[in-house]
Amino acid sequence: MQHRSFLLFALLTLLALTSAVAKKKDKVKKGGPGSECGEWTWGPCTPSSKDCGVGFREGTCGAQTQRIRCRVPCNWKKEFGADCKYKFESWGSCDGGTGTRARQGTLKKARYNAQCQETIRVTKPCTPKTKAKAKAKKGKGKD
Repeated sequence: MQHRSFLLFALLTLLALTSAVAKKKDKVKKGGPGSECGEWTWGPCTPSSKDCGVGFREGTCGAQTQRIRCRVPCNWKKEFGADCKYKFESWGSCDGGTGTRARQGTLKKARYNAQCQETIRVTKPCTPKTKAKAKAKKGKGKD
């Protein structure tokens, strides 16, 4: 009789503990980010100081607002934002009229629902040919 009482008590205790753990998990899920909201809308990452480094991104979903930490790389291209990732072609030949070379990029990934252009075109100044000649001369002088 004592063994049955003990087994019954152990079984009831085990059920009570399992029930308490399940309730605790439900509370954590309800209080977590995005629990009742289906789709968050995230704004751009705004650096805390200057134009790059650690900052914050605000997200909204219905009446809920959330702020998360983020980081803007210091070599990001401001024209198309840090949340738009592009796959670029190789650089084109130098345009003698403008003194620049260009390449095109197609959108690879848009992070945090960022509004990104599908294709972009970037330019940079042509490298002067005098540098290449100077390096070649230095190499010949060592022999």
